[in-house]
Amino acid sequence: MEEKTRASLILLSLSVIWGSTFPIMKVAVASFPPLTFIALRFWTASVIMFISLRKKLKRHQVIPGLILGITLFLGHGFQIVGLKYTTASNSAFITSLYVVFTPFVAYLILRKGIKAEDSIALSLAIIGLYLISNARLSLNYGDLLTMIAALSFAFQIVLVEYFSRYGIGIAFWQVFWNAMLSTSYALIVEGLQMPKESVLLAILYTGIFATALAFFAQVKYQPKVEPYRAAILYSAEPVFGHLFSLITLGEVLSIKGYLGALLIMSAIWIELYKEKLNRD
Repeated sequence: MEEKTRASLILLSLSVIWGSTFPIMKVAVASFPPLTFIALRFWTASVIMFISLRKKLKRHQVIPGLILGITLFLGHGFQIVGLKYTTASNSAFITSLYVVFTPFVAYLILRKGIKAEDSIALSLAIIGLYLISNARLSLNYGDLLTMIAALSFAFQIVLVEYFSRYGIGIAFWQVFWNAMLSTSYALIVEGLQMPKESVLLAILYTGIFATALAFFAQVKYQPKVEPYRAAILYSAEPVFGHLFSLITLGEVLSIKGYLGALLIMSAIWIELYKEKLNRD
């Protein structure tokens, strides 16, 4: 198999794995504290990443890693709490809005220019968000929390670019600090609990496959394909998220919901196509 084709299939498989986590986490947090789940997930990933990256860890990476860890903590925290109040399908589509928010965050932090396509994509995304949240002027509480999560992930993406000069070891530190912050919150607010077997399996799956191994696959295979192609493959995540939610939880969106999902995906594709044009 051609190397680029193999890399593309592996990156697409990451979208499948990430998409599958939405119904898995939805079921898990129905009976288990959400931030405790995140803490255990990221401690699992931290151990694996420490073993793999320990020779690349430097003292000067700690503070940038903390800043990134805060954005991850907010992103995953708002996302998983939001899952208690919205559907796994909505969570998948709304989380993907980080692609649309990223150019505006990049303008704030990196002073990168905003193009007309960014404004069009944001407008479509807002309409899509309105429709997927049952066409109400006030968002469903879970959808609102998930939108904040998407914004947090946009900050994380931009800050990763800003701190990229610190080396790959920063990837461990952001995961480690996310685990620390989640654990602190869980101790104070939720009280750490021991997970039952089904929740433990969800923690191990999301921690090992959707976090640690997914990161290593990204690092190894993403450079083998064009950036815009990788982004398009990743954009399939909310589609797989809905498919898994439909199959496992029986979630079906309303007609307005599907239209909203289509507008959200259209906004994402506009952003991805803009990136392709900029690189050609």
